[in-house]
Amino acid sequence: MPLSRRDFTTRTALAGAGVALTGTVGALATAPGALAADDDGARQDADLEQGQGHGHGHGHGPGYGPLVPDPAGILALPAGFTYRVITHSGVTTLDSGETTPSNHDGTAAFEGHRGVTLLVNNHELKGPRTNWKHPVPLTEGLVYDPAAAGGCTVVEVRRGGEVAEWVGIAGTSTNCAGGSTPWGTWLTCEENSDLAGKNGMTKDHGYVFEVDPHDRRANLGPKPVKAFGRYDHEAVVIDPRTGHAYLTEDASNPNGLLFRWTPPSGFRHGRGKLRTLADDAGVLAAAKCFDSAGLFVDDLSRATKIGTTYGVDWVPVPDRDARTVAVRKQFGEAAVTRARKLEGMWWADGGAYFVSSYAREESPGAAHDGQVWFYDPKRRTVRLQVLLGVNADPSVDGGYDGPDNITVSPYGGLIIAEDGSGLQHLFGATESGRTYPLARNEMNLGTAEEPEYSEFTGVCFSPDGRTLFASIQDPGIMLAVTGPWRRRR
Repeated sequence: MPLSRRDFTTRTALAGAGVALTGTVGALATAPGALAADDDGARQDADLEQGQGHGHGHGHGPGYGPLVPDPAGILALPAGFTYRVITHSGVTTLDSGETTPSNHDGTAAFEGHRGVTLLVNNHELKGPRTNWKHPVPLTEGLVYDPAAAGGCTVVEVRRGGEVAEWVGIAGTSTNCAGGSTPWGTWLTCEENSDLAGKNGMTKDHGYVFEVDPHDRRANLGPKPVKAFGRYDHEAVVIDPRTGHAYLTEDASNPNGLLFRWTPPSGFRHGRGKLRTLADDAGVLAAAKCFDSAGLFVDDLSRATKIGTTYGVDWVPVPDRDARTVAVRKQFGEAAVTRARKLEGMWWADGGAYFVSSYAREESPGAAHDGQVWFYDPKRRTVRLQVLLGVNADPSVDGGYDGPDNITVSPYGGLIIAEDGSGLQHLFGATESGRTYPLARNEMNLGTAEEPEYSEFTGVCFSPDGRTLFASIQDPGIMLAVTGPWRRRR
């Protein structure tokens, strides 16, 4: 049933009165050029084009102190923190003898037996295998399309520090992000929708696949979850209460969409259950947002203040397998709400956090260098939690741009992986709306005169909260960070 203007206006008024603050993250700022809510809840205006706002810079102490340069030239961390390399493309080996694949991306951590931490690690490899030096090995029984280079590996980090790695799925394309499920599996998303016969592919791509880190046999004979649609998938989360799946699309011309999949009547989630779905099972729908006056919002770049809240209706997708017309092109004007580079997602606080990495001339609203939104399924609203103004000089420490993978920290707030221009960071945003640097990539892939740094990916905490895992996509290194974690407010 559509959310009425009256219902949404009433809910917006209640939220403004302070009775419905979303989640434990609160109103988050990013710095500099950030917009935030002050502790008393007052909203700050902004000049996004100039990146001027009321955020908090790196030097004001909400985090763990300044980053200390790494003599090894890999990862700068605050004093007292350390890292170790878990996997390294072309260097570490799988249990089958091949080397670790490259282009590490989305990751989640699961609790295994006897203190083992299981990590499912995407490898974002696009196109034919011949394009890549270290593709995901074609392990027998685990291959979807033998022409494709991507897939996932499962990394076992044992209590004593020993590491093992094995293939979870192979022969998929451009495995970017994904999401963990309430039943302990990983959903890996193909950010590429090539049909069979294009770019050397022998099967259709643009799907979501399930990978079970606990049971290798469950991964045999990979089958796409076609009910979730075929498009350039980025990430997915599952509402443990309703079973709804929420998915992001990283696409342009036109901008991508936020989706919701509603399971068919009587369906119950669980390990292996997604494989049983018919290709057209349930209802796949795209978000359509409107403001408190009932006016349609065409693009999330229209929001220029932290705390901006929109109501959400869901518009069914006409043709989810999109063999002739891409899903995002099946809707007319004023039919759905779009956003540039819809990226990482994380389920927490009863809803879905999701990212729009930036907006420029391709978007109808204000330019920005990143947004994080929170979708509240009970209220059927999205609320702007984090907003980065345009970073005037990404080559200088002090600002952030291009948020991508995110996670909710057990110590409060968010940890965000940067995939922008110039320097690349992991940075945190506290519950009280302050930001801090947590790590900086020091692996210069360019020259001293023209440095180049790869993005951070796959940020997530171990089940016990003691270790933060993250990867540097190029050259493909998974890192484990430990230190004096404490509550951030």
